[in-house]
Amino acid sequence: MIARSWRGAVRSEDADAYARYMEGTGVDGYAAVPGNRGVWMLRSARPGGLTDFLMITLWDSLDAVRGFAGKDIETAVFYPEDERFLVERELTATHWELASHRPDPRAGEPGPS
Repeated sequence: MIARSWRGAVRSEDADAYARYMEGTGVDGYAAVPGNRGVWMLRSARPGGLTDFLMITLWDSLDAVRGFAGKDIETAVFYPEDERFLVERELTATHWELASHRPDPRAGEPGPS
């Protein structure tokens, strides 16, 4: 299993609007791709009026990531309104190979295959 991560930041007054926007673009887009195992959008307000967003997605394989990101999986994927919201952004995504996983037994979550 592969985890893909990306970070960006918006003005804190735009954080709720950006989260809603990402629900309808990035989160829906990730989830629709075969081989996607989950999407997590995390946010954290920081001093100075910015809110950081961290997107983490889980994938069956690097081939599944290519189904979302294209041939160059290291290049971040952006959406039309990102320019309006993002004041900081990583231009690349980072990929992590799952080394260990212990599912929450209360959730009935399956382990990696």
